[in-house]
Amino acid sequence: MSDPRENEQKSGLLDFAQEFYWRMREVSAGKRVHRDQRRIEEKAAKAKSKPFEPGRDPVSAISSVDALVSDFRWSTEMAEAELHVRWAEVVGADTAANSIPEDLLDGTLTIRCRSTAWATQLRLMSETIIERLNADFADLKITAVKTLAPEAPSWKKGPRSVPGRGPRDTYG
Repeated sequence: MSDPRENEQKSGLLDFAQEFYWRMREVSAGKRVHRDQRRIEEKAAKAKSKPFEPGRDPVSAISSVDALVSDFRWSTEMAEAELHVRWAEVVGADTAANSIPEDLLDGTLTIRCRSTAWATQLRLMSETIIERLNADFADLKITAVKTLAPEAPSWKKGPRSVPGRGPRDTYG
């Protein structure tokens, strides 16, 4: 059985916590916020609502998604995602099998290639690729293409390394 003083103490702490929350909310918002102000405002907004006023019509899913994309300014991210999806259409199946777009930063598209030969080939085709990308994805405003060859294997073993001759030590 619980002590009545203990229940009184718990309710006192709860009141203190609630009061502390509301005071901190007032300070962070920079204005006085009454505890019930939000509830009162919502109730007043519902009371003013009429069944056939603008904004109450059903909205299609595609228009709501379009509104989200425009509100959050995701159009360039969506265009970049479409570039990744349609990469094979833009550069061709053979080239797409040996390269992948990695990053788009400040108008420069970085492409990772499977070999240095493919990196050289794409470097030679960069003007054509830029023209095609700007025709298909005008929102991205691609001005340059940077091709990267595959990374060399790391000879570093273990959590620590010692400076020395490196991989030449392993071949007698």
